Amino acid sequence: MLAYLFWHWAERRVDRDGYEALLRAFHARLREASLDGFDDSTTFRVHALPWIAAGGDAYEDWYLLRGSFALDGLNEAAVSGERRGLHEEIVRQVSAGTGGLYRLRHGNASLHSGVAHWFSKPAGVSYAALDAQLEPLVAHSGAGLWQRQMALGLAPEFCLIADTTVPLGDLSPILAIHEAI
Repeated sequence: MLAYLFWHWAERRVDRDGYEALLRAFHARLREASLDGFDDSTTFRVHALPWIAAGGDAYEDWYLLRGSFALDGLNEAAVSGERRGLHEEIVRQVSAGTGGLYRLRHGNASLHSGVAHWFSKPAGVSYAALDAQLEPLVAHSGAGLWQRQMALGLAPEFCLIADTTVPLGDLSPILAIHEAI
């Protein structure tokens, strides 16, 4: 399972309620499309992520894909048909954005509000040792651990999504509350 993530933030002049209504409508229309390899999408309101919007308020779009082959269809569908006008209106209101491609390493791939724990693998720690530390936490919490596959911006390598805060010891995660819009 892959997730294409796109972080974006609106121009200051943009009405937040109107912008969020456009985002909800866009994702609803995208979920109605029959796209090969596309499972689901949603947007979360996020705050204080240092790699986007200078740490201010922003949005985090998640697009769940069964493989990289689904990126072409998603890209085409986002800007065509009944989604085209919505996409164009959103783009007119966006200040900037950045993205990344993540792979589900362990656990649950569901899209729901919760706490995103963003972190990087500590230097000198092997992936096997990190897995040994995280697998029990992921299993116990029902979380999903995502690992960056392709950097399209400055986001950390890992994201653990859980219903609540998960103690990650010395990993020093950046926490973000996913607020459904």
